[in-house]
Amino acid sequence: MRMFNKLFRSHFMFHLLLHFIVPLLVALIFFREHWEKALIIMMLTMAVDIDHLLATPIYDPLRCSMGFHPLHQLILVPLYLGLCFIKPVRLVGIGLMIHMLLDSIDCKVNLGVWFM
Repeated sequence: MRMFNKLFRSHFMFHLLLHFIVPLLVALIFFREHWEKALIIMMLTMAVDIDHLLATPIYDPLRCSMGFHPLHQLILVPLYLGLCFIKPVRLVGIGLMIHMLLDSIDCKVNLGVWFM
């Protein structure tokens, strides 16, 4: 059990770290001139996880966020993708898409499914 807890914590921390590293890399590579602004806006989209507060427990390692939480519904993904093509909100769309992609990958790695 101790080994499971250790592996779970390291996996969870890695997942959270990716939510920072991926937007940072996108900002540095694609928005080099204004990377700080791009990073801040993309990081603010992590507020989409506020919908986790509606669940009990708030975090469950055996639950897939995609399809479970209200703001993580598949029907919203095309909307988030569409934001990527509207210049004033492009960074918001990119941040949301990064978030959804990372959460989907986490579902696949942990539970063998891309979404619930």
